[in-house]
Amino acid sequence: VLPACLLLALLLLAPALAAEHERGLVVNLDTGELCLQSVQCKSGCCHRANGLSLARCAPKAAESQECSPKSIYGVYYKCPCERGLTCDADKSIVGSITNSNFGVCVDPQDSSRR
Repeated sequence: VLPACLLLALLLLAPALAAEHERGLVVNLDTGELCLQSVQCKSGCCHRANGLSLARCAPKAAESQECSPKSIYGVYYKCPCERGLTCDADKSIVGSITNSNFGVCVDPQDSSRR
């Protein structure tokens, strides 16, 4: 027999654990919805404008837009690049910790950048 609190938790989490194409309560969030971690967003980017703002799901950065290579916190001040692009930025550990390692999205196949 499952304890009542465990059963309640399973019932509340079931919609959130639905199939990937379905929107859940805490995952598969659309652009503009409040988030705590990037894994919650369909886009893969939980973005905040500054340290005092609420984080919301945002689209990934396109070519020539500002970006962050990777956030160790799961929330970005600049979203990572769209698939196929790389973030040309300082990838030092200090930049990752201070969340200040911003760059620009570039196409690694673009020969004019070499």
